[in-house]
Amino acid sequence: MRYLSWLLGFVLFLLALGFAVKNSGAVAVHYYLGYQWQAPLVLVILVFFFAGVAVGVAASLRFIFRQRREIFSLKREMRARAQAEKSNAE
Repeated sequence: MRYLSWLLGFVLFLLALGFAVKNSGAVAVHYYLGYQWQAPLVLVILVFFFAGVAVGVAASLRFIFRQRREIFSLKREMRARAQAEKSNAE
């Protein structure tokens, strides 16, 4: 299974490399007020992909921190109940 994952990763790398080589032409990204940015297509795609990943991670942080707080409080409650049961058993 390990070799299969390495092979799949290598194939994906080759596909991405081929995409980058074939799409190295410059494109212009136009902004408001006449601003524009010229860069290779692959760079533009990568910048916007990673910007999307960053926005997605930032959006999910609220839920992650809420879950961590809830897990912490539930663990604290479990410890308190276990100590209460232990003291009642004695």
